[in-house]
Amino acid sequence: MKRDRIDAIAELLDKRGKLTLEQLEEHFSNVSQMTLRRDLFQLEEEGKIIRIRGGAMSVREVQKTSGEPYVKKTTIHTDEKIEIAQKAAGLIDEGASIFLDGGSTALYLAKELPDIHCTVFTNGLAVATELAKKKNVVVNLLGGQLIKENLSTASSFSSIYFTDTNFELAIISTSAFTPENGFSCGTQMEADLFKLVRKKAKFTYMMLDSSKIGKIKPYTFVRPEEINVLITDEAFPDALKEQFKALNIVVI
Repeated sequence: MKRDRIDAIAELLDKRGKLTLEQLEEHFSNVSQMTLRRDLFQLEEEGKIIRIRGGAMSVREVQKTSGEPYVKKTTIHTDEKIEIAQKAAGLIDEGASIFLDGGSTALYLAKELPDIHCTVFTNGLAVATELAKKKNVVVNLLGGQLIKENLSTASSFSSIYFTDTNFELAIISTSAFTPENGFSCGTQMEADLFKLVRKKAKFTYMMLDSSKIGKIKPYTFVRPEEINVLITDEAFPDALKEQFKALNIVVI
């Protein structure tokens, strides 16, 4: 009986793409919300859905705009990414102009961002697609070479594109971090883009979940002392938090 219900939830999500807990309760009126939450946890462990704030979405929905490596990224360390995304969303004010990268944590931020009047520049295809669902968010998608690993774009012409554009806040999710090597990513073009974005923005917010600590990618794009705010999860080591705070960086 339980397996039948779980399979029915997965099938419904595949058909609808995304559902809130309230919508699931309407379909399964004889099941408590707590039971439905447990069912969603199990489906996420099976890699069939992605839990989002207040509900869930089918992995197939993500696959419509995402390659296989990107889908895998969106289904690991989900709780940490949602926690960070919710914190970051609360820092974005009405009327803000921001840059948002194309990483999997950035995708969760795009889901969590309220439908407020703001302007977003992004190099993430899946991020832009998610933001396009919001009526009041103006989305600007950067062109360039497609980085298949995370479905983002980067180009040597980005500096020209940004000449007469303005954003006050850069929110970047990093692939790796060590105190010695800073924040790093997998391609030189992407590193160059993030360096440009950091210099263009008034403030740089870095989204870093604790699973990325100790990892090193080939190209460093920013050092700890070059950011203004670090947004992380509850598992982030206290000792490392103190290192950031010693650099006058706000840790959230």
